[in-house]
Amino acid sequence: MNILDRHLGAVILQYTCVTMLALLALFAFVSLLEQLGDIGRGDYGFLDALAYVALILPRNLYELFPMATLLGAIIGLSLLASDSELIALRASGVSILQITLAALKTGAVFMLAAVLAGEFLAPAAETRAQRGRAEALQQHIGGQTNFGLWLRDSGAYVNIGEVLPDLSLIGVKIFEFDSDNKLRAMIFAAHGRFENGRLALNDAAQTRFTEDGGAETASFGELERGSELTPNILSVFLLQPDQLSLRQLRRYIGHLKQNRQQSAPYELAFWGKLMLPLSVAVMVVLAIPFVFANLRSGALGRSLFTGIMLGLGFHAANKGFGYLALAYELPPLFGATLPTAAFLLLALVMMRRIA
Repeated sequence: MNILDRHLGAVILQYTCVTMLALLALFAFVSLLEQLGDIGRGDYGFLDALAYVALILPRNLYELFPMATLLGAIIGLSLLASDSELIALRASGVSILQITLAALKTGAVFMLAAVLAGEFLAPAAETRAQRGRAEALQQHIGGQTNFGLWLRDSGAYVNIGEVLPDLSLIGVKIFEFDSDNKLRAMIFAAHGRFENGRLALNDAAQTRFTEDGGAETASFGELERGSELTPNILSVFLLQPDQLSLRQLRRYIGHLKQNRQQSAPYELAFWGKLMLPLSVAVMVVLAIPFVFANLRSGALGRSLFTGIMLGLGFHAANKGFGYLALAYELPPLFGATLPTAAFLLLALVMMRRIA
């Protein structure tokens, strides 16, 4: 890196980090306010709410990278413009393209940081946050292990291999005990789902143990039993798109398609994660014309305000258009890429105007 790269990079890095901290503080405050209504339910206390807010910060960090990069680049470069440093650079023969490439080198650092946060930090922290909150609210109704999900259902213990997005179950095992804690029956079912307050099992085999130590086994195409468990409880343990890395999303999408499940939300998350690093680069490019427009018009405050609104607009569009794509059954790839493509087109048009 030459002197120009280091100088611009240091300024953009500094103000992007400051902007990110401010945005994270704002989002953390809002998230904490949302959790206050649940304090007192079950075992959920104020410290649990603080832990939850802290654990979802990596996801907020990941999602805020494009907006923070845009605002940090605009603020940093605008301060250089106000000190006439950009004018001096232009007068010395440095082109706008060279300045853009120098800014993009710093943007590459943020792109790498976004990938690392999205692939390793955010999924693990988000999973822990959701599970910890759910267990506290439900008074530790169950736990997830490498051997599936274990839940207590009155006098029985239920093991579920997997909960699919439509809340149907795969690999259900039920162990029923009597008042003396003796195993009285076992049920193994390939599939199950909740219907009208009851658990409906398919392809089930039931084994009952008699008082004399014998066992009676019967097979059922369909078997229903009463249950205290509800779909709302099981939805807590459902894999959410935000909890998965790119590699996990790709594998899970294939799994859902094999089981004829709706995979669109997970495909949207997959393409969104692929597009986010590119969005960071687009935001860096978009910041350049705002700053250089100020050199000609002197409307620094107006352009800075417009840049902030664009950053917020991109964040809202990225979220909102994804939901619209799901609601109107548009291709997930289209829903994930359109906001970034639109802002890239805007950046190129504005760059052409100042060239």
